[in-house]
Amino acid sequence: MLGLPALSGCLWHTRRVPRAKMPVNVLTATPQQLVQVIDQQYDAISAMFAEVTFTATEGGSLKGSEKTITPFSGVIILSKPESLRVIGFLPVVHTDAFDMASDGSTFKLWIPPKNEAIEGTNTVTQESSNAFENMRPYMFFDSLLIPKIGPGDLMTVTGDSNTVVDPKTKKLVIEPEYLLTVESRQGNSSLLLVHRVIHFSRINLRPSEEDIYDQNGQIQTQALYGPLQAYGTELFPGTITLRWPLEQQQILITIEKLKVNPPVNNDTFRLKIPGSADVRVLH
Repeated sequence: MLGLPALSGCLWHTRRVPRAKMPVNVLTATPQQLVQVIDQQYDAISAMFAEVTFTATEGGSLKGSEKTITPFSGVIILSKPESLRVIGFLPVVHTDAFDMASDGSTFKLWIPPKNEAIEGTNTVTQESSNAFENMRPYMFFDSLLIPKIGPGDLMTVTGDSNTVVDPKTKKLVIEPEYLLTVESRQGNSSLLLVHRVIHFSRINLRPSEEDIYDQNGQIQTQALYGPLQAYGTELFPGTITLRWPLEQQQILITIEKLKVNPPVNNDTFRLKIPGSADVRVLH
């Protein structure tokens, strides 16, 4: 190591690399202010009705192939605390491809083209070897409407940045962000269990991504939020991309129309399965 300065003239080589541009305005916030952003956003929405377009993708590098399903339309209805209804329509004919309803504790999924139905609890009590069967409605709900930070939650806030290509200028730009990690202590031990990590853009201090973790510390669901758009007087991400890395599944939700806090009847979240359907129960 001591001989390196004498040899530096022979070893150094300089080459030009693209220069990344830093945003003009980078905002700062305290952890309490970031929590307030989440809490205010959650409190502002008690119910939601959205007309959407779904674009689903299966596969990736682990499977060696990727398949994108033809985009199809649908509706998403949610009501706090955890009621959810998601309906997808078959392209062209516009009949139901699937219909899923959850009251927050149990759910039903009806697939008319196959005359099949699935019923189960929102919380996995018996983990399946089929990773797809471990995906439950709360993952969908918590991605659409980021839950408040609970009084017993532990938090850490760190800074980070991503270098990306600006789609308009095609130049490299730096995107600084805050990472708010929500954890809890396992019993009386010193072990902390990560529940989710919320990414905040330091351009507008709004959530840009939420990572939801499972009991084994693996990312279960990723939600990526697109640029904010105005729907009447409300601002909401124009797109939400839901990723399930372990299953190599992804759904891009493009919001076409959105109504915030419309009147919602409890019957909206009750789904009747036809008696002729083949019903499978998940625990």
